[in-house]
Amino acid sequence: MKKVGITGNIGSGKSYVCKIFESLGIPVFYSDDETKKLYLIPSVKDKIIKRFGAEVYFDDGTLNKKVLSYHLFKNEEAMKFIESELYPALNQRFDEWCEKQKTPYVLYESAILFEKNYDKFFDKIIFVSAPEDIRLQRVMKRDECTEENVRSRMRLQQNEKTKISKSNHVIYNDGKHDVKQQVLDINKLLCC
Repeated sequence: MKKVGITGNIGSGKSYVCKIFESLGIPVFYSDDETKKLYLIPSVKDKIIKRFGAEVYFDDGTLNKKVLSYHLFKNEEAMKFIESELYPALNQRFDEWCEKQKTPYVLYESAILFEKNYDKFFDKIIFVSAPEDIRLQRVMKRDECTEENVRSRMRLQQNEKTKISKSNHVIYNDGKHDVKQQVLDINKLLCC
């Protein structure tokens, strides 16, 4: 079974593209969703509260993503702490998940595949591309946040040209190209 990473900068439409792959029967491991589950493990939760304070979690015990994001995007040491707590467990979950799949390939969706040098762990990489102005509008609407908030997150990601040069396949989600046809074409290649 091939392990294929799928990535794209913030607001590129990775989730939309992944849903198309799923409609073709291809399983997708959503790293952000799996990471959110790890935040709820009591031992991890205790360490995070000790490091960042109780306001990182809501009263019902769920993660306050906005507060945590504030800490992580302003402090490199905070990000390293979170990564050291979560990434080993995330990798183990992915390996266990892969063992249960019966398809020619699986997708691992992550916005930070290249930034964390995870691309080397995959047989192929798919990059979802969209113009910056489109991505900016999508994220502002989705996250109900300011342009500066989105731009600060964008600055933490490598530029698209660099990522495209490192990818095996590119899907253009710009409103001009047929996204579903691009997915069908890539699926045909990966199933061989």
